[in-house]
Amino acid sequence: MDQYAVVIGAGPAGLATSRELGRRGIDHVVLERGEALGHTWAHLYDSLVLHTGKHLSSLPGLPFPRTTRLFPSRHDFLHYLHEYARRFDLPVRTHADVETVKRADGTWSVRTKGGGDLTASVIVMATGIVSNPFIAPIPERTRFGGRVLHSVEYRRPDAHAGRRVLVIGAGNSAGEIAAELAAAGAQVTVAVRSGARVVPRDLFGIPIQYLAVVISRFPRHVQQAIAAAIARASEVARGPAVLPAPPRTRCSDVPLIGFHLVDAIRAGTIRVQKGVAEFTPAGVRFDDGSDEPFDDVIMATGYRAAVGTLGSSIRTDACGFAVRTGRVASADQPNLYFVGHNYDTRGGLRNIAQDARLVGKLIAGAGIEETAFSKRHRRSGEFV
Repeated sequence: MDQYAVVIGAGPAGLATSRELGRRGIDHVVLERGEALGHTWAHLYDSLVLHTGKHLSSLPGLPFPRTTRLFPSRHDFLHYLHEYARRFDLPVRTHADVETVKRADGTWSVRTKGGGDLTASVIVMATGIVSNPFIAPIPERTRFGGRVLHSVEYRRPDAHAGRRVLVIGAGNSAGEIAAELAAAGAQVTVAVRSGARVVPRDLFGIPIQYLAVVISRFPRHVQQAIAAAIARASEVARGPAVLPAPPRTRCSDVPLIGFHLVDAIRAGTIRVQKGVAEFTPAGVRFDDGSDEPFDDVIMATGYRAAVGTLGSSIRTDACGFAVRTGRVASADQPNLYFVGHNYDTRGGLRNIAQDARLVGKLIAGAGIEETAFSKRHRRSGEFV
């Protein structure tokens, strides 16, 4: 089946892109691996609440309802996604799990499980990161007699009440899950190897994201000074930091938002340990050589960009994202774009809205013709 454009993924990135293509009259289809749009969001933990305010978390063309709370819940957001698809009559095809995406002779071929095979002139990868959880390669995992799951598999605390639970990681999922487990009666330890940069979710009722958007316009040294002042104010209000500061890297710009984890640590309901060196039959051995028994281990070890279906046709950077020209266009392949692959303190959903608009403009402006650059490099064999 031929399509002008194929959008892969029917989460917020895919739906926003579809709306932008549709309003420009661009023929396309959106492929979703699950039984309904927003499959990934539908299967995240029940208590999840957005860290970003609703005013900067909506997709192009449709604000959140006035009745939606400032920080929408997972249920709020799922309802919003379904209403978004209904409002703009988006062409979503479910049960279409993409296996491979290949380019030959100027045409993209998409092979799916259950959704048939398609050809297209343009591909938009709106797969984001949550569909590709990263499992930390901790040695001796098969020796452990307890349960091991990634945070993406966690739903609610009931099954862990009264059990000894180790949460590996200090990101936002780790912080929220660990705090929820402790409140539900689990004996929780958090393994933190590289530290965490903690910021409040809001200041005087205003989401910290809104401030991040404003200060992002300032020079880097001014941004750092403001961030340091916020950190000092937090210490005055809540006491000294209980987690080490992480090293600064290009891949870890999103901080731990909110004080749920650090408050539980200060209250003594969550313990902090070093990084995990290996599993043991009864639990784990930490980097300092100490052994502790655990019933359950939850790996809140993050995610990687879901670009595996493209195989070796693209390069990836040090953070695992496709190498791009600007924010959204592949640096390796013509007519290949990425939405939902920019993450920073200004908010992933805000970036999705911005990038979807940009992709819509680029595709509408480019047509199906390749640029002279892409033709030249395809002839030379650079593009696979």
